[in-house]
Amino acid sequence: MSPGISIGTALKRMNWVMNLAILVLLVVGVLFVYSATSAREEQTIRWLWRKQLFWALAGLGVYLGMAVFDYRRLRDQAPLIYGFALVLLVVVLVMGTRIYGARRWLMFFGMGIQPSELAKVAVILALAAWLSRHKTGNDRLSVFLGAVALAAIPAALILVEPDLGTTLILGPILLALLYTGGGSMKALTVVLALGFLAVTFILGAILLPERWGWSPERQEKIQTLTGLSTYQRDRVRVFLNPDSDPMGAGWNKRQSEIAVGSGGLLGKGFRKGTQNMLGFLPKTVAPTDFIFSVITEEMGFMGSALILGSFAMLILSGLQAAMAGNDRFGRLICVGVIAMLFSHVVVNVSMTIGLMPVTGLPLPLISYGGTFMVSILAALGMTQSVYIRRAGI
Repeated sequence: MSPGISIGTALKRMNWVMNLAILVLLVVGVLFVYSATSAREEQTIRWLWRKQLFWALAGLGVYLGMAVFDYRRLRDQAPLIYGFALVLLVVVLVMGTRIYGARRWLMFFGMGIQPSELAKVAVILALAAWLSRHKTGNDRLSVFLGAVALAAIPAALILVEPDLGTTLILGPILLALLYTGGGSMKALTVVLALGFLAVTFILGAILLPERWGWSPERQEKIQTLTGLSTYQRDRVRVFLNPDSDPMGAGWNKRQSEIAVGSGGLLGKGFRKGTQNMLGFLPKTVAPTDFIFSVITEEMGFMGSALILGSFAMLILSGLQAAMAGNDRFGRLICVGVIAMLFSHVVVNVSMTIGLMPVTGLPLPLISYGGTFMVSILAALGMTQSVYIRRAGI
């Protein structure tokens, strides 16, 4: 905490709209993790809501601690935090626990930690510190390439796990911070164009060889060039052609769309969603990636509007903090956090309603997950810290 500001003063200066939105989303998250797991036979799954409640309370403690803490002290510590995140990403590739074919978790005393979630916050801090130190030269090529490298190194490590969804989130964070930090529009346009070309190549490599009647061996050679694993390519293929594998790779997508569509205006009622309670939404994804499907089936359109409205309040509060921030570092932190939050919400909701391929990204503050919960609340706490110090305290 910075000198001259008490905890009481910090609490009074908080953005309470942000606090309210966070509390609403956390309560909804605990309730619907309970709903998503209560009908499961395995006791470990049925008790996930208790873990979710614990992580929500622990995350709130971190949130309040980061809000009271002077965010400006993080500027000099950003390289150390970034370096520590990179070390964890390397360690998880070597010693991580493999679950569902991905090596993403480090186990400590029976508790899993996901370094990629911590890395997102570390990248935001590193980029904010880097760009804030070059106030008058962010349009220089060296500054631009330095920022790209800060995001690209952890992105490459996360992609190897593999975790394509988390890797993709670093893109919007980088672009938002480069734009806000005064980066060259020509350079940003080039990055966007390269991204478009990459997506076009991936889609073409997955779809065209099959349509052209190439042999399976030749198709595999071309598709390997995309860098996507087999199950990731299957997800893209099912998104473009939903009937290609409805009982396999397309199962979660189809059941999610049925759940969302059957909710109607007011929903079927708490713990009365058939897709969820009867297990059509698998137990492995109902409380995590597809929690929005559970909520929409049981609370309907009105319930989903409440969730999206709460996220809108949270995002607008973050933008308010960015505009009120006294220094460049603080404003960039806020923009990075909001870009991360916005990207998560858009991608998660879009995939549950069939507008995007399934990418395995959780819904912030609602989906089950300890590391994700605490890291998001820590990031929002930094945003609140910027808002508290808006008058130069």
